[in-house]
Amino acid sequence: MTGTDRGRGGGAPGPLLLGVRHHGPGSARAVRAALEAARPGIVLIEGPPEADALIPLAADEDMRPPVALLAHAVEEPGRSAFWPLAEFSPEWVALRWALEHDVPARFIDLPAAHSLAWRSEEDMQGEDTEGTGEEPGAGPGDPSCASAPEVRVDPLAALAGAAGHDDPERWWEDVVEHQGHGGGDGDALAPFTALEEAMAALRETEEGGGHDGRDLVREAYMRLQVRAAQRDAAGSVAVVCGAWHVPALRRKVTATADRALLKGLPRTKVDLTWVPWTYRRLSRSGGYGAGIESPGWYAHLFGAADRPVERWLTKVAGLLRDEGRTVSSAHVIEAVRLAGTLAVLRGRPLAGLGETTDAVRAVMCDGSDVPLALVRDRLVVGDVLGEVPAGAPAVPLQRDLARVQRRLRLKPEAGLRELELDLRKDTDASRSRLLHRLRLLGVGWGEPAASRGSTGTFRETWRLRWEPELSVRVAEAGVWGTTVLAAATAKAEGDAVTARDLAEVTALAERCLSAGLPDALTPVMRILADRAALDTDVGHLARALPALVRSLRYGDVRGTDTGALAEVAAGLAERVFVGLPAACAALDADAADEMRRHVDAVHGAVGLLGDTSAPGHGGLRSRWQRVLRTLSTRDIVPGVVRGRAVRLLLDDGVLAADEAARFMGLALSRGTPPADAAAWIEGFVGGGSGGGLLLLHDERLLALVDAWLTGVAAEAFTEVLPLLRRTFAAYEPGVRRSLGELVRRGPEAWGRVTTAGPGIPGFAADLDTERADAVLPVVRLLLGPAGDAPARTGLDGNDLVGVDA
Repeated sequence: MTGTDRGRGGGAPGPLLLGVRHHGPGSARAVRAALEAARPGIVLIEGPPEADALIPLAADEDMRPPVALLAHAVEEPGRSAFWPLAEFSPEWVALRWALEHDVPARFIDLPAAHSLAWRSEEDMQGEDTEGTGEEPGAGPGDPSCASAPEVRVDPLAALAGAAGHDDPERWWEDVVEHQGHGGGDGDALAPFTALEEAMAALRETEEGGGHDGRDLVREAYMRLQVRAAQRDAAGSVAVVCGAWHVPALRRKVTATADRALLKGLPRTKVDLTWVPWTYRRLSRSGGYGAGIESPGWYAHLFGAADRPVERWLTKVAGLLRDEGRTVSSAHVIEAVRLAGTLAVLRGRPLAGLGETTDAVRAVMCDGSDVPLALVRDRLVVGDVLGEVPAGAPAVPLQRDLARVQRRLRLKPEAGLRELELDLRKDTDASRSRLLHRLRLLGVGWGEPAASRGSTGTFRETWRLRWEPELSVRVAEAGVWGTTVLAAATAKAEGDAVTARDLAEVTALAERCLSAGLPDALTPVMRILADRAALDTDVGHLARALPALVRSLRYGDVRGTDTGALAEVAAGLAERVFVGLPAACAALDADAADEMRRHVDAVHGAVGLLGDTSAPGHGGLRSRWQRVLRTLSTRDIVPGVVRGRAVRLLLDDGVLAADEAARFMGLALSRGTPPADAAAWIEGFVGGGSGGGLLLLHDERLLALVDAWLTGVAAEAFTEVLPLLRRTFAAYEPGVRRSLGELVRRGPEAWGRVTTAGPGIPGFAADLDTERADAVLPVVRLLLGPAGDAPARTGLDGNDLVGVDA
């Protein structure tokens, strides 16, 4: 008889039930020792039986854990479940042992066809079922696997509490995980016997099935599979499953009763495959319900042949040295001594993660938790990404993605890394298109980031991190096509048809250009032109214009023909010019602030669009400036919009400083309500427009604001104060400090501080041409030959925005 059958009387021996804690290195070592001792004729493992055909791939030399079995519904790929396995997972060890010894292996948990359909019927939230009971993560360490109210939180915590420990993780390490390094009594089956007895005692308190009856159904199916294996196997049967299930599998229940529990279960068609997994997603902090706190530490415990503490602290020292910290061999020796001393003081058989962490903090990190956070991220959790062989089943889109990744030398990695791309290089441009296409498909492998050192449109920066869930996103996107290009094209066309407003269509056009989807751009542009012709909302048109202009800008850099896009953008701008003055009338405060943002967006777009972007649409800038003049002089236009119109005209050099001062004087006159005057000021010098510097260098405008503010009646001051605070709070601290200093000195000192010469206060009478000419060599170096800039950017020669430099 096996160790778990001792004392049960005579009769035929039952199955060898090896109850484990999933992802526990101590359990994994114990399973390997038990299998070596018992030499069973078949190994049964908790997992979806549809994956039996995938078991041989575990022996492939290209299979490197952590990996996971992925099951998804064929008709709805987003409905999916993962069964993660690490090299220190007992299930993985059992699989490898069976393959190495030519012993049949099977999965015996409830089929994924039932579990996924069951979840769908119950309308469970979330698309991924990590820790929900369908994966090998529902074990004694999984809070979701208990049934009784007092045990449901964590069976492991209940056992630790019964033993007088308040830390379940540390108790488990002491009694199981460290035993492989701290010795044992030589009985390979003793740990499983003790754990089964403990779990049986806990389950005696349960009321009904765990997971609202889900565990009862799963265990009924497992018992049926064990019976079938006992009939078919040539030798004994070994079962590797979560320790929580062992008492139920040992229980005497008739096959008829088990089949009755399984009758009428919902079913759906599913596909399964192996996918790479990461230690980060294996950790409990990654959201995995059956996760562990420290996968990197557990991998070390499992892989260390001897002296695990010394080897671990050596790894830590190497990491800290790589990060520029001074850590010597003496530090390692002292840390080992301290960790051992702490273990003795705390009554532990071996220094655990807590002791080594305390030792590293004290000896190697000088008491600081900052470098310790790096140790936890890189080593305790780790950034290991598994690999699966090319022969693993995959949807065609996944195979095409893998082929493109190899061609572009863009390997998926678990760690976060930045990728700088120069779009003038063919390989980088192809990488950019791939990342943009994947984002369009909802596969968020990369996120755009601000480029460092350059604001040119030929550079892109991406932050890349491959998460296991992206395999599900790829499977979902497979409904759009069999290649990344075809799927992204079809998805873009579909999104254009279902877009809710004009801004979504224009944003989609921009994404099509960035992703290099010329076949999708034609239908998207057709829908865009139709929507623009029918949309009469100036706000919608104003929101849509900047995205179109950005598309033109990127199109030039990427060598895309954007003639049709330029035509639509110019026509859209014309419609905004016509409708904007009327749309700005009679707005409340919130609507006025939103309209000011629209005015800013249109102004920037027109600046990039230029005067000659499309045939028949010349003079866009001059017409836009006339619209701004109209807005600046109409009393029915809110003050914040009028103020911004004046400021934009001043910045463009269309409005002289004297005229701008006259507009401000009128807006701040005594006849203007204080709230309207404050709104005008916000529009003129607020909103992140650099207005603080304008006030700092033009004391005439500052004097107007100061005179108006000091003349505001006491009862009205409270009303305008929030607007003024919002305006001036947006300034840089240095600008606010300088303005405060000027106001403190008083008007008589302003001229001495800000006036540079005669004429307009704050400015010299004429340009200093000698100083201006000094920068011309640098400008020529940046822009290249004079005739090149328009050809490269699509802008006129006077517009420096978007030039490659």
